[in-house]
Amino acid sequence: MTQQLALVGARIVDPGQHLDEVGWLLVRDGRIVAHGTDADALAARAAESDAPLRTVELPASWVLAPGFVDLHTHLREPGFEGKETIASGARAAARGGFTTICCMPNTNPVIDSRTTLDYVLARAKGAPAHVRPIAAISKGEDGHELSEMAELVEAGAVAFSDDGRPVHSSRLMRLALEYAAPLGVPVVEHCQDEDLVGSGVMNEGAVATMLGLRGWPAVGEEVMLARDLALVRLTGARYHAAHLSTAGSVDLIRAAKADGLPVTAEVTPHHLLLTDSWVAGERTGPLAAALAAEGITLEPGIRYDTNTKVNPPLRTAADCEALLAGLLDGTIDAIATDHAPHTQVDKDCEYGEAAFGISGLETALASLLTLAPTGKLPFETLIAALTSRPSRAWRLNAGTLEPGAAADIAIFDPDEAWTIDPERFASRGHNTPLAGLPLRGRVRMTLLDGVVVYDAADEAGKTAGTGEAVR
Repeated sequence: MTQQLALVGARIVDPGQHLDEVGWLLVRDGRIVAHGTDADALAARAAESDAPLRTVELPASWVLAPGFVDLHTHLREPGFEGKETIASGARAAARGGFTTICCMPNTNPVIDSRTTLDYVLARAKGAPAHVRPIAAISKGEDGHELSEMAELVEAGAVAFSDDGRPVHSSRLMRLALEYAAPLGVPVVEHCQDEDLVGSGVMNEGAVATMLGLRGWPAVGEEVMLARDLALVRLTGARYHAAHLSTAGSVDLIRAAKADGLPVTAEVTPHHLLLTDSWVAGERTGPLAAALAAEGITLEPGIRYDTNTKVNPPLRTAADCEALLAGLLDGTIDAIATDHAPHTQVDKDCEYGEAAFGISGLETALASLLTLAPTGKLPFETLIAALTSRPSRAWRLNAGTLEPGAAADIAIFDPDEAWTIDPERFASRGHNTPLAGLPLRGRVRMTLLDGVVVYDAADEAGKTAGTGEAVR
């Protein structure tokens, strides 16, 4: 039965429309009908349909925004379901306000064939987030032979990447760019020259030396990025740099954009907020400084905490500042979580042996909101980097509250205080260095195609199939 839903009273923010107002938003048949501030206008629009109207009153202090868009997640299925499944990862996304998540292909088998891609899409049906697969550049991600790119795009691939295994062959990367160009999707590179990186496990510098850990030089990222940008200049193809981590990489992307190259880039919350000092248990950097401004002093962390081990590694405070500057001036297009869930066994070992990765879907918003009160990351820029900007970068039909768009909506209380408890995550991955931190900002409700797929009022959280459809 057709229904209508009016969400009334919250602060409605959609940077893609330059919209920031307290008002109402009307949903019908799973799509956004209109938004506004005048109650009579809402009544008039609702009267256009004979469908019954359900009104939900929201506090004026809450924010209603487009559902967040994540260009970089690892859902692990097929092959690594002990770490995460498509269902559990999508539930984590919904709890974090993400309604569109693009999943990387480094599964087992790799998403390098239509059969595997079709499997992922079939498993994603009914999930509480739209799952958009990224297909492998090369078969088996072995860097030798291109995947069947045209067939994979036809099947639903939104981009190509060998994430975790950068393409070392310049010839193969050139071919990938040339083949992807007419297909209208970007090639996404994990920039890492493994000959330079070697067996490094954390940022090369004073902290690594003090801890006796093998260093990972910044130039290992920048050399690969410089090569790729030269190939973009040659081919004219769309290119996306994943999880930038160094000031030098920001400079390279900024120069490429100034030259008109079709490049985009992303940064993760942890590379914006955390520094390599966290590996030593010294919690310094932008996140610690923002909390200190609120009168919250962080206790020292655990030295050699393997939850700080991520690829690329946490860098210096200067790199954090450069990444933030790049996000503010548009050099960096999007914030992406690089959600990388692992089992306890993967992390409960020596630092050098631990798996790389942070589980980030459920902590992204709260961690990033720490920068808003300080003025370092304006609220509108933050929301744009999670919605309209990633959608525009990859030409996805998401991240907007425009009339006619799917009613994918994140509603959150920017002031709600909570303590991060990984044991309460929907994700199977509890690996986060933020455990125990007091943060503010929590998603209260997430809608997907007009269906409530997460409601914080429900202790367990509503998942697809149990939410109330607005049809």
